[in-house]
Amino acid sequence: MTSEYRHIPVLLEECMRELELGNKEVFVDATLGFAGHSVEAARLLGPDSMLIGIDQDDDAIASATERLMAIPEVSRPEIKILHGNFGSLDELLIEALTPGIDAILFDLGVSSFQIDTPDRGFSFKESSPLDMRMDPSKQTLTALEIINTKNKADLARIISGNSDERWAGRIAEFIVKSRERAPIETSDELVEIIKAAIPASARRKGGHPAKRTFQALRMEVNSEKDVLREGLDAAIRWLRPGGRICVISYHSIEDRIVKDTFSRFANRCTCPPDLPVCACGKKPMIEVKTKRPITPSDEEIERNPRARSAKLRVAEKLI
Repeated sequence: MTSEYRHIPVLLEECMRELELGNKEVFVDATLGFAGHSVEAARLLGPDSMLIGIDQDDDAIASATERLMAIPEVSRPEIKILHGNFGSLDELLIEALTPGIDAILFDLGVSSFQIDTPDRGFSFKESSPLDMRMDPSKQTLTALEIINTKNKADLARIISGNSDERWAGRIAEFIVKSRERAPIETSDELVEIIKAAIPASARRKGGHPAKRTFQALRMEVNSEKDVLREGLDAAIRWLRPGGRICVISYHSIEDRIVKDTFSRFANRCTCPPDLPVCACGKKPMIEVKTKRPITPSDEEIERNPRARSAKLRVAEKLI
C-alpha cells in the first residue's frame, strides 16, 4: 500500500494558515497518516527546516515517506519519519535529536484507509474480525477480547464513557446475553446485536446505530483518551515561545480533552478567586487563538463528507 491510496486532508488551508510555518523551523506532524498535511507543510517550510512525521501504521509510513521524498530535494526540508504513538512524544522527539519545535499538528481519529481496510476491524459497514488496533505489531488488546471478556458493568462504562452512547447499558446487556450462546467474533455480528439493543424509534435518527459503540471500542483498545492527554501535554512543553499547536478532533470527547488541556495551560493560576493579586506565580504557558473551533466549509464537506464533524483548535506558546 503506497501511492495508489490518496487520503484527503481535512481543513488543510486552515491548518497551514494557523500553523504559521516558515523557513528554519521544526514542524511535527504527530499523526502523519498519508502525509496529506505534511506534503503541503513541506512546501511552506523550505530546505533549512525540519519536518518530523510520527505514525504507528506501517502502511501509512511507507506511503507518506514516498510522497514526501518525491518533493524536489532542493526545496525539501529535512525529513525524519518516526514509528510510534504521539503518547510517547517525549521519547520520539528525543530520538529526533531536536531541542524544541516551532509547530505541531494533531489530526485525530482513524484514517480513511484504516476504516476502509476490512481486516483492521474499524468499520461497522464491513464484515471483519473485531481487531481495531492502531499498531498490531505492538498492541495485544483487541476489541474481540473486550467484547467477549468484560462484564456488563465494564462494557457499559466503556461504551458510555468513550462515546456518550445513550443506550450503553442495553447494548452491554445484549452483548453479554449473546456471547453466552457463542463468542462474538465479527463486526457484523456485533452490529446486529447493537441494532437489537437500541429501540427502533432511536435507530431512525442520529446516523448508524453502531457508530458510537465502534468508536468507544476503538478508543478503549488504543487508550486514546490517555494517549491524547499525554501527547498534548508533551507538545505544549516542547513548543518554543511563539510556536503553534493545531488539533483537529472529530467527536465531542476528543474536543473536550483538547479544550480542557488548552484551558489548563492558558489559566495556570491556582490562587483562590477572591485573592486580589496572584501569589502562586504561575503564568499562562499558551494563548488560545480559537475561542470557537474552526470547522469545515460547506464546500469541503461536499468534497469530503468525513470532514463533517471536524473541529480545529489552535494555541500559541507564550513562555
